[in-house]
Amino acid sequence: MDSGRIHRVSGLDLHVVEAGPEDGPLVILLHGFPEFSYGWRHQVGPLAEAGFRVAVPDQRGYARSDKPAGIGAYRLPILGSDVIGLADAYGHDRFHLVGHDWGGIVAWWVAAAHPQRIERLAIANAPHPDVVWPFIRRHPTQLLRSYYVALFQMPGLAERLLAAGDYRALRRALTATSRRGTFSDEDLDRYREAWSQPGAITAMLNWYRALVQRKTPPVGRVRAPTRIFWGKRDGALASGLAKASLAMCDAGAITWFPDASHWVQHEEHLSVSAGLLSHLRA
Repeated sequence: MDSGRIHRVSGLDLHVVEAGPEDGPLVILLHGFPEFSYGWRHQVGPLAEAGFRVAVPDQRGYARSDKPAGIGAYRLPILGSDVIGLADAYGHDRFHLVGHDWGGIVAWWVAAAHPQRIERLAIANAPHPDVVWPFIRRHPTQLLRSYYVALFQMPGLAERLLAAGDYRALRRALTATSRRGTFSDEDLDRYREAWSQPGAITAMLNWYRALVQRKTPPVGRVRAPTRIFWGKRDGALASGLAKASLAMCDAGAITWFPDASHWVQHEEHLSVSAGLLSHLRA
């Protein structure tokens, strides 16, 4: 992955890793928590070599991108507007969109709110926003899986807990929930550098705070052809959320990974890359 460059989007500076021919079809890859653009490192090369123009932003609040103050700056429609603004900056009316975790939630929103802009959508272990609370009401154990969301609402305390011991909790959020060896020491050093940027931890938490404290209208159905990649050993998200999300798609399919965790694009990167190429080329 290259060192990236800065794009001015929605009044913010977003750091974006780029690859592939400038005249290729645009595909934007959106990372989740607590990652940054580095989280798609395994997929950038194969997509670029296949002729796609690949753009992987550090989303607002993360790593080398701007970190606006206040919970309101991280509402889902605002996060989605960054994606549309980035596509505009590349001069593409239509583009492919891929998201994992929080990046997947943003991708669902963009695809539903701007159907005329999305060619094809791919999601990795991220539920459609409209299905989460109905699913929790039917399956209360999902609420227990999401206990950390309540912890993240505590200003100051949550920041101290995540930063303590050289970001021990964040490092464990990656290593303790993934297959052994998924994240190397070098990978963790890269993440630690991103987390240590001034204001990053609070900004990352504000994504969760805005989700809980600022009600978002229903997102709606997705018209674009959609492929969902789902690791069935996800400790935070039940597999039923993938099936419920598929029901929100006019044209969708799920690729299951029985032995993968939440970090499916890392653990099964060859298969995910191949699946992305097959889906986006179709």
